[in-house]
Amino acid sequence: MLRLGGRTFGPGEYALMAIVNRTPDSFYDRGATFAPDAALRAVEQAVAEGADIIDIGGVKAGPGDAVDPAEEIRRTVSTIAAVRAEFPDVVISIDTWRAEVAREAVPAGADLLNDTWAGADPGLAEVAAATGTGLVCSHAGGLAPRTRPHRAAFPDLVADVLATVTGLAERALALGVRRDGILIDPAHDFGKNTRHSLELTQRLGELVDTGWPVLVALSNKDFIGETLDLPVEDRLAGTLATTAVSAWLGARVFRAHQVRDTRRVLDMVAAIRGERQPAVSRRGLA
Repeated sequence: MLRLGGRTFGPGEYALMAIVNRTPDSFYDRGATFAPDAALRAVEQAVAEGADIIDIGGVKAGPGDAVDPAEEIRRTVSTIAAVRAEFPDVVISIDTWRAEVAREAVPAGADLLNDTWAGADPGLAEVAAATGTGLVCSHAGGLAPRTRPHRAAFPDLVADVLATVTGLAERALALGVRRDGILIDPAHDFGKNTRHSLELTQRLGELVDTGWPVLVALSNKDFIGETLDLPVEDRLAGTLATTAVSAWLGARVFRAHQVRDTRRVLDMVAAIRGERQPAVSRRGLA
């Protein structure tokens, strides 16, 4: 069972996390939702297209201009409050590794702390424990936030990922984070090369077998671009293929830019698995 905010996601139920970046330099949207009104319009569209979770971030994941905690708070917290006021039932996630930011985001309405940097700030899990929010435990290959891998190598990649994410999850549990609010994320591309991310996808079932709900953030990432030799704006098909495979292998939460297409893929996989009924069923019945 996975409980985030006021939502409970049962076994076999896929949760779709829409990406809304309050950054001027996002690798995908190039600042399209940096303005507050643009961010709210994007949230409205995402909810209408089937998003369960809205993930709001204020710092680009990769290298770029420095963003201090005060600026990250300025970019994200007012948007979280506005989303909570307009969409009281949606789950709100903040994409941050900083406890200082999380402490401001939770009172504004954040239900989930999405840490893509593997506990770089140990205080983040303490905030989750103190406030009852959920927490994402990820693997970044030992890298510091906002750094890129260079000749990344692992004796056994999946063993390294499993040790890291389960260790962080168990630490969170010991601190008092709700068991039904903890997710693990192998973090495709973070501290990894393209072959690593492909291997993670192939062996995703090993993460699912831990019993922790698995989040995957695949959308338009570099490993998809390199696999197909395609630019960012042409990676949708590869993203959706990887999404379908990951859903079939048991991932539960899917972070995505293109909500409508991702929702349809997840609904189709759920129907094939027998976990969702067709929306209509007329063929051969008349």
